[in-house]
Amino acid sequence: MTQKRPAYYELGYGEDFGLTALTELLSRPGCATGPAAALGLAQELADRSEGEEAFELEEDARRLLASGLPERVLHTVWLAATANAFDPTGHGMTCRAWLERISEVATARLRQDQASRTPPPVRPVRDPRLCRAVVAELRVTAPALVGASPLPKLVDCLEHVVTGADADLGMRLLLRALKAHSVPVPYGQYRRLLALGWQFGLPPGAVHDGLAITWPPASAASRQGIDGDFGFSRLARQFTAGWHYRTPREAVAAAAKGDGYERPPGSEAAVLLEDTRRLLDPGLSDDAITVLWLAATDRGYSIDRFGISGREWLEQIAEVCEEHLTEVAPAYVPASPPPATGAGGEVLREIRAVSPLAASTKVSPAFHPVEGTTVMEALERIATQIDPDLGFRLLVRTVEVLQLPLTEEQYTRYETLAGRYQYSEDHLLFSVDHLVQRT
Repeated sequence: MTQKRPAYYELGYGEDFGLTALTELLSRPGCATGPAAALGLAQELADRSEGEEAFELEEDARRLLASGLPERVLHTVWLAATANAFDPTGHGMTCRAWLERISEVATARLRQDQASRTPPPVRPVRDPRLCRAVVAELRVTAPALVGASPLPKLVDCLEHVVTGADADLGMRLLLRALKAHSVPVPYGQYRRLLALGWQFGLPPGAVHDGLAITWPPASAASRQGIDGDFGFSRLARQFTAGWHYRTPREAVAAAAKGDGYERPPGSEAAVLLEDTRRLLDPGLSDDAITVLWLAATDRGYSIDRFGISGREWLEQIAEVCEEHLTEVAPAYVPASPPPATGAGGEVLREIRAVSPLAASTKVSPAFHPVEGTTVMEALERIATQIDPDLGFRLLVRTVEVLQLPLTEEQYTRYETLAGRYQYSEDHLLFSVDHLVQRT
């Protein structure tokens, strides 16, 4: 990413790109590795996105060529990034000559759209702070990388790229070396690499995909990495009008897989399963479950019109979550539901604060309406009998569906509760912030 280019994710990249994407293609099992085949892959890469991806490929190659790094360094990092799958020196070329050929392929593709194009001056990323951050992560993983790769001085060579050529490309070549040699990356370091990648403008997939992350156990109790809503309230949000999966079960399965890039596999399924089990509490009536679902989805999936009871629907959701957890997190052990204590009284106060306004509203007023008062009564039972955390999330969702105005004082109290339950900053921002009546 040059100084004048937007962040890579702003350009539409969702995964790796440029020279490091080429090394990943070359390292795939069964890939033909002769010069002609390797150049063919470079041409395919350059032709992606109607030729737009040729820019990154050309820029990466030219950054290394302009760096003045010795052949030994270029050769070592190239072999590391490709897992030794294609060695240009075995075909009578230096690594520098090979990079020149890659650059020529990318430039030729760009000239298809602009015949007179001249490659711009190379603009390497030399920010000292970013260089230090990449080098720090390189040194943390150095013992494991040295143990996994037979290449001599690999760590030193990668550091030379970061400090002597380009910190951006050095970061991506470090990631490629880790991926190509299946080096285990602890979860804490992975989160640092994600954050560092964001500073370079990398899409999360460029960091995550192919990395051997040592994940902690999936746990509903951990909310690290959650962006916005989660669990049952998030699932309901995804069933609002226009949901596009062929069957409701497929929609639940997609939601259960929504861990994102920062959470251990199975995390969202664990949260959703534990929410669902709490709602299956014998003390909650089938009618109350149905009302809560209809309100939270704004009748986007009217289970009552399909002859499905609320409890039957929850059992289907739990089954989907259990299947997914068996596949991706077989060691997961469900947590015991917490008692409905703590902030239950505060959540109940907030429910009752909006109840007068809700009494004059209906969920889906034009199609089998659900009275706002009925919804508030069901929410009170959740907050006092089941789980105030889940009750608060469903309250926020209901306020959003009914478009109930909030005072600044109410919103401040919502923020306090959201902080107590460890919601992300985006949880309220993208749901009810717009309903606050600010003076």
